[in-house]
Amino acid sequence: MTDLRDVPSELRDELTAAGLDLDHVWDTIRRAVREDLPDTRMDDPTSSSTIAPDARGEAVFAAREPGVVAGLGVAAVTFFMLGADATVTDRLPDGTRVEKGDVVMRITGLTQRMLVAERTALNLASHLSGIATATSRWVDALAGSPTRVLDTRKTLPGLRALQKYAVRCGGGVNHRSSLQDMAMVKDNHVIAAGGVLPALESIRGRFPGLPVEVEVTTLDQLEELLALPEPPERILLDNMGDDLMADAVRRTAGRVPLEASGGITLERAARIGATGVDFVSVGALTHSVVVFDLGMDLVES
Repeated sequence: MTDLRDVPSELRDELTAAGLDLDHVWDTIRRAVREDLPDTRMDDPTSSSTIAPDARGEAVFAAREPGVVAGLGVAAVTFFMLGADATVTDRLPDGTRVEKGDVVMRITGLTQRMLVAERTALNLASHLSGIATATSRWVDALAGSPTRVLDTRKTLPGLRALQKYAVRCGGGVNHRSSLQDMAMVKDNHVIAAGGVLPALESIRGRFPGLPVEVEVTTLDQLEELLALPEPPERILLDNMGDDLMADAVRRTAGRVPLEASGGITLERAARIGATGVDFVSVGALTHSVVVFDLGMDLVES
């Protein structure tokens, strides 16, 4: 393997500008490659036996269905890591909507090394494009309403930063990335603290200035929070029906951003947007994503 300095500076700058930590990206890809090459003393037996080490070729990445691509830059890093002496061309920007058959990226380089990198690159780009595509469907369903779609912390361990990046590529908004970004008072915290207000007061006492979100399931709980001199920075409406949610929006009158959560489906998106809530959080964007169908094919010479 090579090191991060072998990745072209323009690609490194692009990933950094997108909010990704380069060391984390490199380490994620390295661990994925090790799944294919666990014995560092041995290369891929198939590719090394059938392809001359100095043979060069061109590979085309293409969409096999309509959707939104994400992670193409991350996938490209794989070819540099594995010493493919690669040149990347025709790479579409992450967040681009594509149709079936569209070429999304071309790689030229050492054929043997490109085929070793193929599966890791496709796994990453297909997974992240699946998230971006799913997110874009929510964005489309909420079009014309004030409601934005949020992700959650229901992510695959170790892939949160990349998954949340893919949500942004699809037009969504990131919720907190860690427990330390925002305090979130849910039912278990209420039980443990002896009530919503004691929980809120305790957090603000220990962590002044930290944003707090509080979950409510009834309009009475909502009114209790709205009556505070300093209500929480966000209120989560948990498992509320459309009519109840719309009533909550009317009572809040813009004083506190409202987030809908629980029992959320894409078929319900337009009705949720019509209530006027500010956000809808959808764990399925990351925990139940269907991979986007991308393929890599060598160009016959």
